[in-house]
Amino acid sequence: MRSLSTDLKTEIGKSVQVSGWVNSRRDHGGLIFIDLRDHQGIIQLFITTDTPDAFKLAETLRDEFVISATGTVRERAPELKNPNIETGDIEIVVDQLELLTKSDPLPVNTHDEGDVSSEEMRLRYRYLDLRRPSMQKTLRRRSEYYKFMRQYMDEHDFIEITTPILANSSPEGARDFLVPSRLHPGQFYALPQAPQQFKQLLMVGGVPRYYQIAPCFRDEDPRADRLYGDFYQLDTEMSFVDDGEVVRTTMEPLIKRLVTEFAGKKLLSEDIPRIPYREAMEKYGTDKPDLRYGLELVDLTDALKNVEFKVFQTPCVKAVRVPGGAQFTRKQIDEFTDLARKNGAGGLAYILYENDTVRSPIAKFLKPEELQSIQELTGAENGDAVFFGADEREKVNKVLGVMRIAFADALGLKDDNICALCWIIDFPFYEWDDGANKLDFGHNPFSLPKGGLKTIRETENKLDIVADQYDMVMNGYEICSGAVRNYSPEIMYEVFGVLGYDKAYVEERFGGMLNAFKFGAPPHAGCAFGIDRMFMVLEGITNIRDIVAFPKNGSGVDLMMNSPSAVDEKQLEEAHLTIIRDDE
Repeated sequence: MRSLSTDLKTEIGKSVQVSGWVNSRRDHGGLIFIDLRDHQGIIQLFITTDTPDAFKLAETLRDEFVISATGTVRERAPELKNPNIETGDIEIVVDQLELLTKSDPLPVNTHDEGDVSSEEMRLRYRYLDLRRPSMQKTLRRRSEYYKFMRQYMDEHDFIEITTPILANSSPEGARDFLVPSRLHPGQFYALPQAPQQFKQLLMVGGVPRYYQIAPCFRDEDPRADRLYGDFYQLDTEMSFVDDGEVVRTTMEPLIKRLVTEFAGKKLLSEDIPRIPYREAMEKYGTDKPDLRYGLELVDLTDALKNVEFKVFQTPCVKAVRVPGGAQFTRKQIDEFTDLARKNGAGGLAYILYENDTVRSPIAKFLKPEELQSIQELTGAENGDAVFFGADEREKVNKVLGVMRIAFADALGLKDDNICALCWIIDFPFYEWDDGANKLDFGHNPFSLPKGGLKTIRETENKLDIVADQYDMVMNGYEICSGAVRNYSPEIMYEVFGVLGYDKAYVEERFGGMLNAFKFGAPPHAGCAFGIDRMFMVLEGITNIRDIVAFPKNGSGVDLMMNSPSAVDEKQLEEAHLTIIRDDE
């Protein structure tokens, strides 16, 4: 049995057998053409009344019927060649034709051409949507992607080890999926948000370098760049490493090669910058900056500290210079203003620079020397626009960070053929939780605070403590998170104690890992790459659900398998569960 690949061109004059789906049928009276499709492509079948049985069957075929054909490969006449398909120079003259299965009329399109079905319909009939050539290509590319990563990891002496799926609940920053225990009533497993504790235990167990393409489970709301429920990450860990730079320099060649060799794209820079978290927030308004374009935030607070314009009489005033922004229409500026308000701003002040003049609703409230200072500090020139944020510093950074992305989108500054990479380093170990009105971990308690126990005990403002923690960012998407790990029970007790948790709590939640650390744990560090999101960026796909064979929809529902669904009373009884209805 042959696939419909271009190597059929080497079989001219030979008899072959092929199978696939009827992509289309064209009946010309005593001559029928069938375009036969499989995962490799399309081949034209040529059927005449010289083979009456095959011709009679061909008359009954419809789109998506599954057939098998045997015949001789021949070159098409020059005027009949089809340059739009790989096998357009040849066809198969059919001797025998067999119907394998029939097909009902399809509810979704299996072609990339024509009307694209709605996402809901595509997901409900995903097994049909997967027949589209673009989806077949994506699945093959993803398989190649996995091979590429595994080859690199194997070449660098990492050992692939699988870790448990039924695990304990762990504070990774998202909600757990809980699994009730039948054998232990009232107790629960949790599907792992990440193999964090297990990979650290592997380091204690003497494994020098570990990796795994690991399934992870988080009950987070889905987004265009985040799958609901389950996703995969390239999970790594290295023993006898006490500096995050070792991990970064070990792993970044893999990402560079994925960009250039696998995806065929260009790197913005061979030298990947290391940007401290606080600098990223001040300069870009986000800890995942897209470096393909500038549009950096400029601090004007000191320059405008004596300004009489009330809007700028705030703790922080910043601006973004947008080259070419003077071309924005009134409608676009109104849309930018609405976006700023949705993100907490009171409005969006701006200045347009045109023909050596200033055009702005706020210009009349500013003195000439203040206008000059703004232009000098931002570097604004003719044709540019400057947009302002004025409020508490954290809010200004957030709003202008969002606006920076919106300006880049409006001006088409994102070149999909370029990948801009950076490492964000030195994340805050603790952060303030406004909702709970208390201090909490910035990410998770498994990172090592820089300076260790001394820093934890002697730093008065705990928000000043930083962790040896790092993220990699690709074109504005976080694709990796990692850290030097906390491998000391004493430090573990201390970092939880700052938040008011006693030793008993820590031992109850992380007893297995703490006990292991008492038996000679080496320093260790690692990271995990979100390979779904990274693949999406490398392939230039905007919706992450399009790179997964069987994703859930935007509401976390599997329309194809009707999941989640109710279970019968016996199953609930065995799991020691009772459903409490909202109306009860």
